[in-house]
Amino acid sequence: MDAGKPSRTALATAAARAAHLVVDAEPWILEDRLAARLLAGDGGDLIAAHRDDEPNAGALAAIRVAMTTRGRYAEDRLAEAVRRGIAQYVLLGAGLDSFAYRSPMARRLRVFEVDHPATQAWKRLRLADAAIAVPDGVRFVAVDFQADPLGERLRELGFDRSQPAFVSWLGVTQYLRPDAIAATLGAIGGLQPGSELVMEYLVPAQLRDRAGQAVADFFMSRAAAVGEPWLTFLTPADVRELLAASGLAVVDDVSRREHVDPSLWRRSDRLAPHELGRLSRAVVQGAPAAQ
Repeated sequence: MDAGKPSRTALATAAARAAHLVVDAEPWILEDRLAARLLAGDGGDLIAAHRDDEPNAGALAAIRVAMTTRGRYAEDRLAEAVRRGIAQYVLLGAGLDSFAYRSPMARRLRVFEVDHPATQAWKRLRLADAAIAVPDGVRFVAVDFQADPLGERLRELGFDRSQPAFVSWLGVTQYLRPDAIAATLGAIGGLQPGSELVMEYLVPAQLRDRAGQAVADFFMSRAAAVGEPWLTFLTPADVRELLAASGLAVVDDVSRREHVDPSLWRRSDRLAPHELGRLSRAVVQGAPAAQ
């Protein structure tokens, strides 16, 4: 990743969320009305590419499914955690996520946005240029997942290890080696018992349906071409084992179809679930973390 430039995947994710409100029909899966503002000059062409009359419309509809359903699932589970009293939210690989700037729920949380320094610096410029205020409870945590100690970086920015947290880790694991995934899960497993994780992962070819394989065929080569290759695919059993090794117990492991209420799949547009990405929801077990 070049210094001062955002991740291409961060741009693509925001474009998909913005395009959902332009290209697709109601009911909205996730209503993110700040995504287009954060994209600014990069947004017009990226959003327009999602139109039904564009050559890659089918593949980009699939990416809208992924970006909106995973966000909706994570934010719905976060709302449940907030009702249980959790007051810290950690977004790993935050990209251009807009939760902290659009959701009333954010006022009840301290939000830690964790991402690569280049992507994070660019996002902060975009927030300023778009005149989007940064709430007092937001902390920007610059981390290279391949090298930096996550727990230490969080503590430096005011994370309270004596309290549980909700962690979302979406759209990242496929870009990491297994040892980097395990190291990050180790840091999450060291949080207070009752802390919760929602983690996205991509499954290997034998677990994909035809639509999921088509999405993989389309995006894998493009991700590699921009220097962000997909490195790791996991089965639900692999994920359960990784989580258990770090002291997390799986509560749910759900397919794209199961990310949202079934009523949201009664649609008049191109959006339909496919088998490529899954979400695992897990809870930290064991003794309280050392202070």
